[in-house]
Amino acid sequence: MKALTWHGKGDIRCESVPDPKIEDGRDAIIKVTACAICGSDLHIYGGIIPGMEQGDVLGHETMGEVVEVGAGNSKLKVGDRVVVPFTISCGECFFCKRGYFSGCERSNPDREKAAKLWGNSPGGLFGYSHLLGGYAGGQAEYLRIPYADVGPIKVPDGLSDEQVLFLSDIFPTGYMAAEFCEIQPGDTIAIWGCGPIGQMAIRSAFLLGAERVIAIDTVPERLALARAGGALTLDFHEEDIYERIMELTHGRGADGCIDAVGTEADTTASADSVLDRVKTALFMGTDRPHVLRQAIHCCRNFGTVSIVGVYGGFLDKVPMGSAINRGLRFRMAQTPVQHYLPMLLERIEKGEIDPSFVITHRATLEEGPDLYKTFRDKHDGCIKVVLKP
Repeated sequence: MKALTWHGKGDIRCESVPDPKIEDGRDAIIKVTACAICGSDLHIYGGIIPGMEQGDVLGHETMGEVVEVGAGNSKLKVGDRVVVPFTISCGECFFCKRGYFSGCERSNPDREKAAKLWGNSPGGLFGYSHLLGGYAGGQAEYLRIPYADVGPIKVPDGLSDEQVLFLSDIFPTGYMAAEFCEIQPGDTIAIWGCGPIGQMAIRSAFLLGAERVIAIDTVPERLALARAGGALTLDFHEEDIYERIMELTHGRGADGCIDAVGTEADTTASADSVLDRVKTALFMGTDRPHVLRQAIHCCRNFGTVSIVGVYGGFLDKVPMGSAINRGLRFRMAQTPVQHYLPMLLERIEKGEIDPSFVITHRATLEEGPDLYKTFRDKHDGCIKVVLKP
């Protein structure tokens, strides 16, 4: 089959790889009808995610039609149309039973490697390094789904692929980011990053009752899409973000601050962002946490800092003194997608949101390598790429 594969920093190829096969009775195999390039895939493209091996198949936002089912899987049948969560979960362990599916204790066969870096291991993920299981991803013509009697959700016939594809990751992640803020009537939510997850967080914050959303970025197309969703936008190259948020909130700070950027924050946003880039270039640091620092300072006393941007290692000079002395609460996670799927599918069915609003580019797998570069460089107004094998 054709698939997008990783061969080093900046080297993504569309090439032929072996077709997936059933390996366990709970498996299923789907013919991929739509997949997407995620902002977190760009961390792989940039070479900052450890544990990648040449030829690894990428992608964790995938849906398709079931073409084969393992003997032990009674949930799915050939012909079912499903969306696949990016988190792989057994459904039976301590964490899965409590709804923390992304913390699954069984789905990461490389958990000892992950534990050396993080102290313990999360669950396995599709297409995201051998720290997280080394599972082949879904930017391909076919995908094997482990524990397929737990993860995939069946899609009603009346909904298009583009309406439901983002249930695989960015819609649940953006929704979770807003939900973490425990939004109350009248709340102001500030969101750093107007990429796909930031856009979903904007809409989700309003769905959950926010009175005002402040969206922070510098890319014109992203800011325009945020305004179309009802947000007040700030360009961090044009304004002092801390001063503007304090002005807008009468000196109090935002009730909830969402970091939807993560480790690769813009290196020209401030003096500390430049220093972060120097440290990572000299191997004196693993991440660039400028946005997290700013979110902490911009959050009101006893407010919430919600983190859904990807961080990989050890963060330097995070102002914990500010957080402790002002009673901030931190919420963060790899999204336990399965927990959110039923409620978010229902919101789509009711017409409360159509997540396809974020799509700017549609292409084939063969065009995927070029679109990785377009997406990374933010060229051609690119916000979200959907590939149709």
